[in-house]
Amino acid sequence: MGSSTKVWIGTAVILTLAQVLASALLPRGLALTAISDFALALLLLALVLAFARNAIPARGRLRAFWIMQSVGWFMLLIDQLWWMLYDLVWQKPLPMLFAGDALLFLPGVMMLAGFLLQPHLEQSKRSARLGTLDFLLLMLWWIFFYVYLVTCWQYVSPNVDLYNKNYDRLYMVEILVVMVVLCTLLKRSTGTWRRFYAFYLGAVLFGYLSFSLENRALELNVYFNGSWYDTPYVGSFAVFLIVALSGRGLQLCRDTGERERYGSWLSVLAILAVLSLPVIVLAAVLQHGVSLEIMHFRVLVTAVAMFVMAALVFMKQKLLHQELKQANQVLEESSTTDPLTGIRNRRFFSATIERDVAQTIRAYAEGNDLTERDLIFYLIDLDNFKKVNDFHGHDAGDRVLIEASRRISSAIRNSDLLVRWGGEEFLVVSRFTDRRQAPILAERVLNAFRGKPFLVGAPDNVQQTCSIGWAAFPWIEKDVEAIGFDGVLKYADRGLYRAKKAGKDQAIGMSPSLNGAAAAVGNEALADSLQLSEPALMPSAGPRD
Repeated sequence: MGSSTKVWIGTAVILTLAQVLASALLPRGLALTAISDFALALLLLALVLAFARNAIPARGRLRAFWIMQSVGWFMLLIDQLWWMLYDLVWQKPLPMLFAGDALLFLPGVMMLAGFLLQPHLEQSKRSARLGTLDFLLLMLWWIFFYVYLVTCWQYVSPNVDLYNKNYDRLYMVEILVVMVVLCTLLKRSTGTWRRFYAFYLGAVLFGYLSFSLENRALELNVYFNGSWYDTPYVGSFAVFLIVALSGRGLQLCRDTGERERYGSWLSVLAILAVLSLPVIVLAAVLQHGVSLEIMHFRVLVTAVAMFVMAALVFMKQKLLHQELKQANQVLEESSTTDPLTGIRNRRFFSATIERDVAQTIRAYAEGNDLTERDLIFYLIDLDNFKKVNDFHGHDAGDRVLIEASRRISSAIRNSDLLVRWGGEEFLVVSRFTDRRQAPILAERVLNAFRGKPFLVGAPDNVQQTCSIGWAAFPWIEKDVEAIGFDGVLKYADRGLYRAKKAGKDQAIGMSPSLNGAAAAVGNEALADSLQLSEPALMPSAGPRD
């Protein structure tokens, strides 16, 4: 036990003993009242500081839990200072319909909200966003019930008997709910957290019994400040201080499954709280034996609660919609991305090519700048790639493919699209360009491969090259719809085939000729008798090498 812990415990013991001695030795009067009030106020101040101190090193929902506890005890401290105004400054009895009674009820709401966080579990970002709204809904529901059942007999139609009866019943229900939640947490936790929840459960039970005893004495007009009724009440706060000290150093536990079950359970409670409001309105209207003022007040309060809760539900639905939208975007991104290289795949190409083709056709129809209206397809195949897999293994082959995609990306423009076409084959779709400049980009890609060897695993390197075939869309500039993009891809594939046959490590582009298609770029003039009516290009059946 550290020295600071001893100081805190010593403070609790001294203040409790001061109350016991004052109740035993001093007669009823101002001195006894002052000692009792100050002992209780100092204990409450110690509780505020002790719980707030626990929040400093904590994080996530554990920090929120400690803050909620500290705020609850601060409310009790304010209530106690309010009492001291009546006892020591104004020196007159506390009114039976005391406005500060709400500050005795709200700390229980804060305590319950803190435990509903399940502070022993690690918090996810999702539960932080959605759970916060559920907590607000449940806290608002408890406050609504206090106003609905208690406040109406305090301000709208003052009635001491009904006020006390409803207050005591609601407070008892609040404490019972807190104890049920604590028992649930006690069952689901282990180790130091289970011991902490057990201590807290005992302190809550002791505190409720001492409060009920003192509250009953107040109702019977036999209570006075500093009487023996204050001794267990002050002692209960000393017990809570020891509980706060026992919570220092608690750490979050990782339990994703438990966290998700808890989030679902909490959402159900929040929904039930919202759905209960229409039933409560109906009960307020049909209840017999209450005045019109009470009925109107309760209907109005319920309507306001329904409006505020509906706003919170709307906010939650908006967050859920955004979450679903983001999840769909992630799913779509993963379905259109090659998992090995991180570049786009054939699915993405199929989903976007029609738009690019339509834009090219529109550019030709509008007579746009010649240098920015063509769509050029480059098919790139790694030379002798099978040897890399055979001699260095498939892991080395994967590294070569990743590096190849990186080098191609560095050689093309940001507006161009790079696609993993299949195996060791890549496709570049060059947008908003001029077919007369097509050989320049092809040469940049070739040089990117020739620049330096590919690392396949220390200390092995390979000199990897590639071959390229390209063709421009539209195939015939004066008749842009004579052949579709799939036919142009077929010509690019034939250009790649010619580049392989011509010795590899080169690029050959295909352009229209009177007989079909001719090699536009390459080491040799190659005629091609392809017919425009041939079926659309299909992916390669195997490595070209």
